[in-house]
Amino acid sequence: MNPTERSIKTEEIQIERKIFLFDLRTNDRGQFLRITELAGHNKDLIMIPAPGLEDFHRALRSIVEANKALP
Repeated sequence: MNPTERSIKTEEIQIERKIFLFDLRTNDRGQFLRITELAGHNKDLIMIPAPGLEDFHRALRSIVEANKALP
C-alpha cells in the first residue's frame, strides 16, 4: 500500500466463498475505487479512477438489469 494513500470509505460483501472489498481511496493523483476479490489464497484487484465511476456504475446496472430479465 502506498503511504500517500488514504481510505475514504470501505465496504465489504461476501458472496458464496468470495469476499469483495470496495475501497474508495485518495492519493496525490486523485481519487479511485480499489476493488479486491479474496478467494481462498487468491487475491485479485482492479482500480477504477474516480472520473470513471459513473460509467462503471452505468455498465454494472445494465448487467444487473440484463440478469434480472433472464428466465
